[in-house]
Amino acid sequence: MDKTRLLIVEDEGLVARDLENMTRTMGYEVLGVASTADEALVQVACLHPDLVLMDVVIKGTLDGIAAAERIWEIYHIPVIYVTAYTDEVTVQRATLSQPFGYILKPFDERELKIAVEMAVYKSRMALKLKEREEWLSALLKSIGDGVIATDSEERVTFLNPLAEKLTGWKHEEALKRPLAEVFSTVTPGREASPMDGRSPEETTLRSKNGSTFPIEKIIMPINSSGGNSSGCVIVFRDISARKQTEQALKESRDRLHQALQGTIQAMALTIEIRDPYTAGHQRRVSKLACAIAEEIGLPEEQIEGLRVAGDIHDIGKIYVPAEILSKPGQITAIEYGIIKTHPQVGYDILKTIKFPWPVAQIVLQHHERLDGSGYPLGLSGDQILKEARILIVADIVEAMSSHRPYRPAHGIDRALEEITQNKGIQYDADVVDACVRLFRQKNFRFD
Repeated sequence: MDKTRLLIVEDEGLVARDLENMTRTMGYEVLGVASTADEALVQVACLHPDLVLMDVVIKGTLDGIAAAERIWEIYHIPVIYVTAYTDEVTVQRATLSQPFGYILKPFDERELKIAVEMAVYKSRMALKLKEREEWLSALLKSIGDGVIATDSEERVTFLNPLAEKLTGWKHEEALKRPLAEVFSTVTPGREASPMDGRSPEETTLRSKNGSTFPIEKIIMPINSSGGNSSGCVIVFRDISARKQTEQALKESRDRLHQALQGTIQAMALTIEIRDPYTAGHQRRVSKLACAIAEEIGLPEEQIEGLRVAGDIHDIGKIYVPAEILSKPGQITAIEYGIIKTHPQVGYDILKTIKFPWPVAQIVLQHHERLDGSGYPLGLSGDQILKEARILIVADIVEAMSSHRPYRPAHGIDRALEEITQNKGIQYDADVVDACVRLFRQKNFRFD
């Protein structure tokens, strides 16, 4: 390990030689001896010692205390005061200059060695702390977020340049001001304290000039070693551009949704034009299916997909000749076989459309039954989508309660009797119970 290098500043020659001999004996390297404060400053600039042993009362234009302050401020070299003076004024001045050690003459080698080692250690720690503070300061000034720090009384202790720009407050004028004055936030509908919450939150910042804009902030408490709060750090950013982008995306989504709804309605209308006796059937089935889905607690996203599927679940009937769809009286087995193809045809039409929901599958399955007696695939149990199970019940109830060319309407009571008798057999029990509640307890109506 390299020797600690010392500079001795002492105007009494005999004391200087004793001090030099003592430090050399202890293994330190003495770079020089200065007899005045001015000479000491010159030697420090040239030699850059690790430590200075400084007599407090010394000849020259500066005394030892003033010289020590300059040495630490300019060169970051620690100073130990070596003096025989213990009067109150001298001690107070020495204390205010924050020396790295204070030794009273006469002293022994052990006392001096301890003072030197402690001073070197303290100075290294102080320099490391200073470096970290400078690094942190540079980091906080360069990051793309506003940063404000406070003390335990919620008074501002630091603003980085972006925080100055966003709040409109300069660092110097903001210091020691209440945080609520410098960082004034407003949550819609109420005044909000800057200290509300410690998780990411969107709010509105009111700058010094009165302008407002949306920000996202997070508050991180600073705790002392005893666990008590010693302030906080607020990190925030202007999210005006993000909000504008979100609004543009929402408007674009709304336009796409409207276009999708228009397309769905056009497809539904195409079927109704070919089959006037079932005009409105798809719309009414969709209405009941969505009401059932809400009753059993399906998420809104699933309900929206069910609504789309319900509105066009009979699109496959475009393949069925119009004379069969509107034929009065009993249809033949062959005609019924043609009608039974419409779920598959509907699936084939819709499967290439990239809906955000399984619309094509729901349409394909809307004539399946839990016991496997349905068509076109004879699916059973969990093979049938939940949305399709809802659509199955809604389709049965609407069809039985409405007039058809080949039969009169059976009415709601008969339709509910049908699904109740086959609850858990052909139809999903939860769906049937929800449907019955809607009509019997909640006065659901198709129109």
